[in-house]
Amino acid sequence: MAQNKIFTRSEIEKSNKDLNKNIFILHDKVYDVHRFLNEHPGGEEILIDHKGKDASEDFDDVGHSKDAMELMKKYQVGELIESERSNKSPKKGWVAGYSKVTEKNVKGPGVPFYLLLGGIAIIVGLFFYAY
Repeated sequence: MAQNKIFTRSEIEKSNKDLNKNIFILHDKVYDVHRFLNEHPGGEEILIDHKGKDASEDFDDVGHSKDAMELMKKYQVGELIESERSNKSPKKGWVAGYSKVTEKNVKGPGVPFYLLLGGIAIIVGLFFYAY
């Protein structure tokens, strides 16, 4: 969870030389995701590429679920000093509104994704078997 440590942008930039940290800025908050590198669904490379930088715009452009936003709180280590904050609100994209809770609340019959993939695989298999 967030500690009350205050960082400057230059401190964040200098941190990219520390192999035991992966610190970057997201919406004026500072995160160290070093322990999360191997778990990141998008791969660790993207997190390493943003080390020591303000990753807010790229983070918003990709879009993240509400579950991901909640998980981030665990990696927050502080905030930017008041005079260096951008005070920009996160962009709201179509992906940012998705979560497991909303998925369950969707009305209509809906077919689970794994059943859809299984059905397609069976049809393709039968097609190749027939020819």
